Formats: sequence, structure tokens, C-alpha cells
Amino acid sequence: METRLLLPNKFKLIGWILLVPSTILGIIQIFYFAGSGLKFLDASMFTIYSGSFAPWDGSRVLFGFDKVNLTNTIIGILFILGAVMVAFAKEKHEDEFIAKIRLESFLWATYINYAILLFSFLFFFGIGFMYVMIFNMFTIIILFIVRFNYILYRSTKQLQYEK
Repeated sequence: METRLLLPNKFKLIGWILLVPSTILGIIQIFYFAGSGLKFLDASMFTIYSGSFAPWDGSRVLFGFDKVNLTNTIIGILFILGAVMVAFAKEKHEDEFIAKIRLESFLWATYINYAILLFSFLFFFGIGFMYVMIFNMFTIIILFIVRFNYILYRSTKQLQYEK
């Protein structure tokens, strides 16, 4: 089966090399540094919009430069690149069964992601809701990777057991 939109298989290893350290760094950043970031990553960056959305707050920048810390940005970019490479790289033997697992895993991840989102709308408020939304950006691809690889592993083990 020809799937033109999947990345070549070699991207899976590169993706894992990016995904694992960025996940660890992201967890450390969230729970230990509480968003302060590494000081050497402070920079003046072009921004489309930065600051508060409140109209009375004058500390916003629109289409200009703002002093920011790039720690979260770099970790987020590395995580997304790694996760996309892991999730959408071809398997060594790509066939219809794997395509079916991909689709089912994606649907399953989407359902669970939106169930978490509905739960969050009902039970999280204020800054807690903002943190849940930040995590929710990454939930769908994490759930997809976990389920896809688990089903693939389970089916491989079952196939070996039947032999």
C-alpha cells in the first residue's frame, strides 16, 4: 500500500532522539523551573502579538520586538518535531494492517483528547484551565503514539506466539 504522506522510516529514530529528551526537559521545565527558563536563552524576538489581551493593559506588543525567554519555545519545537517524526514515519513493513492501526489509533486519540477537553471545561478554571489547555495541545499526538505503538507491539507479540 502506497502512503505518500508518511515520512521515510529513518525519521522514526531521529524523532525518538528529539522526543525523549524534549519530553524530559519539558517536564523539568514545568515542575521545577515553573516557566522561568534558562537565562542564557533570553532574547529579543519579533512577535505578532505579545502581552495581555486586556484592552486596558498597555504592556502588549503588536508586530514588533519583545524580550522573551526561548526555553519553552525550543522545548516545544523539539517535542513537536520529534512527535511528528515518530507518529508519521513509515514502519519498515508498511501494509494495510498498519494503515488500519494508524487510523484506529488516530480516531481513538481524537476521542480521548476531546473527552479530556470536555472534562477540563467542566472542572478546571482560571490559571489551572490555562495549564490544561497547554497540555491539551500535545495530548492527541502523545495518545496516538502510545496507542499505535502499543497495538503494534501487541500484534507482533501475538503473531510470534501463534508461530
